[in-house]
Amino acid sequence: MDELNPTCLGCKSTSNNLFRSLNEAETDYLEKSKSCNKYKRGEILYREGTRITGCYCVMSGILKIYKTGGIGKEQIIAFAKSGDITGYRSVISNEQACTTAEIIEEAVICYIPAQVIFDLVKRNSDFSLSLMQLSCKELNQANSYIKDIAQKTVRERLAEVLLMLDKTFGTEPDGTLKVTLTREELANIVGTATESVIRLLSDFKSEKLIGLTGKKIQLLNKALLNKISNFN
Repeated sequence: MDELNPTCLGCKSTSNNLFRSLNEAETDYLEKSKSCNKYKRGEILYREGTRITGCYCVMSGILKIYKTGGIGKEQIIAFAKSGDITGYRSVISNEQACTTAEIIEEAVICYIPAQVIFDLVKRNSDFSLSLMQLSCKELNQANSYIKDIAQKTVRERLAEVLLMLDKTFGTEPDGTLKVTLTREELANIVGTATESVIRLLSDFKSEKLIGLTGKKIQLLNKALLNKISNFN
């Protein structure tokens, strides 16, 4: 399979997301309508406040999805990895993008025009249901995030974020997270200053909860991290 011209039929990304409900003819329609491109770290897929004309399916790589505050500070609210879809809510609602999507690990991403999504919604009820379920799941995650920001301390939120990264991306056999983030990016997930995250990571290391090697973070005691994250 050509990296920049992947086939949808049998694609691991497609089989893991809402497109898995499509029949052969619908999959063929999707494949003929999409276009794929390779992106490097730091490239922007779409920006908050712009109008996007389709959604994006991640074949490989990692994106961070964030909102920008009044002073330009990022608040990372989600990640997208292989098999994930992003931008679809703005397409369905016909509104400007409410977030920015930025590449943080070299990625191959397929662009799907809005009309294709609308056609599939009309043709395939299982696809429509999967789309609604995905929207509800993301809304629930957003509600949980708002609750955590309001009720948990920065220490508790950092422990929760480390476990979330483990669940989302997995760890190497030695417990090192498979995703590499800057301290600023970590702070932008937790919702605090970079200095606070640096200090707390040092505390976690002293408590033997984690190991640190450059930007790499090794989870040494997930049970205690989980206890800290659920303190409230």
